[in-house]
Amino acid sequence: MAISDRLKHAWSAFQTTDRKDDFVNPETYSTGYGVGRPDRVRLAFSNERSIISSIYVRLGVDVASVGIRHVRVDKEDRYVEDIDSGLQDCLKTEPNIDQGPRQFRQDIALTLFDKGHCAIVPVDTTLDPRLSGGYDIKSLRVGWITAWKPRHVTVSLYDDRDGKRKEVTLPKNMVAIVENPLYAVMNETNSTLQRLITKLNLLDAVDQQSASGKLDLIIQLPYVIKSDARRMQANQRRADIEEQLSGTKYGIAYTDGTEKITQLNRPVENNLMKQIEFLTIMLYEQLGLTKAVMDGTADEAAMANYIDRTVQPIMDSVTEAMNRSFLTRTARTQGHRITYFLDRFKLVPVAQLAEIADKLTRNEILSSNEFRGIIGFKPSQDPKAEELRNANVPQEAEGGGGEEVNSALDAVEAEIDKALADLDEGGDDGAGDQDA
Repeated sequence: MAISDRLKHAWSAFQTTDRKDDFVNPETYSTGYGVGRPDRVRLAFSNERSIISSIYVRLGVDVASVGIRHVRVDKEDRYVEDIDSGLQDCLKTEPNIDQGPRQFRQDIALTLFDKGHCAIVPVDTTLDPRLSGGYDIKSLRVGWITAWKPRHVTVSLYDDRDGKRKEVTLPKNMVAIVENPLYAVMNETNSTLQRLITKLNLLDAVDQQSASGKLDLIIQLPYVIKSDARRMQANQRRADIEEQLSGTKYGIAYTDGTEKITQLNRPVENNLMKQIEFLTIMLYEQLGLTKAVMDGTADEAAMANYIDRTVQPIMDSVTEAMNRSFLTRTARTQGHRITYFLDRFKLVPVAQLAEIADKLTRNEILSSNEFRGIIGFKPSQDPKAEELRNANVPQEAEGGGGEEVNSALDAVEAEIDKALADLDEGGDDGAGDQDA
């Protein structure tokens, strides 16, 4: 497409006007932010101040370590090659002006965990997605849905043109809507995670109350407080002691010899900590997390279980939503896919990896190209790489007789035929001599 056509047909989700003088006239700059990035995900207040944020960050980092690519597959849905497109550039190099690919993927994960869903929006495209499916994506942003409509959604999205978060209404078929596969565990009203957050907030309130600086004193007066006059006298006596404690330099007060003061020096016991420990263990089990995964000491089996139960379902949800929204039916028919490559052999030593590949190919379970696709390599052009064959066995014996074997067999057969012919001739001569 020519440059003039690109400028003519280009589309933006925010439908902003031309601001080509932004680099020339500083007065056209929008509102600036001195502290923090305005486009960064802000977790909910109850999540940010508890151990929940550490769980979110751990899951988000692991999800962001899995790369997403726009690829072409063959008829068997096997990886063939990467596709050079604007979408590929967004997924591998620059999703938008503020984020790199890894930040973009972590943004997706954190929004999923905190909100329960996220919306991946193609902000800038070459054509209007509402009118044509043959558009190419130039930038992507992650937001969350604030309103659900029958065929549209309202998305809270950051606009990098003026530095503000806006709500835009877009068709559902052009927005990749991703729902958290662990929604029932993390985001449901009475889910394990939400119950844990409630208990943690209660514990924080109890700790704040116990550390608020209150003395928790009980003053026993030398008279019975039953009438209104005695009650007013007791309140006045309490106010006098409070004024003495707060109004003096060292907080010293005096009392009458007949008055008795009792200090409550320990809080009332509760079982909040036991409940929190129980809910934390239950949450880790439901999320597929273990203490070893959190502190980085998990072995290969524990990491494989964590990846299969937690990371892979999240990546499946993200790529399926992208395939549905960003690729037309024609593109999918032509082998276009948005997929991720999960390095299952990251923790496997090279010696064991070679042994696994040898066993799978030698026992004719996978061909060489199928195994290359698993580890993210391009398929080999050698026709033998597509065959289920044992490379350790010579091809002649494997095929039931090659050229050398056939020629040897022909020579043996010729020798046998010649020997039989000589025997026949020898037998005839012996019979003639006997007759003579």
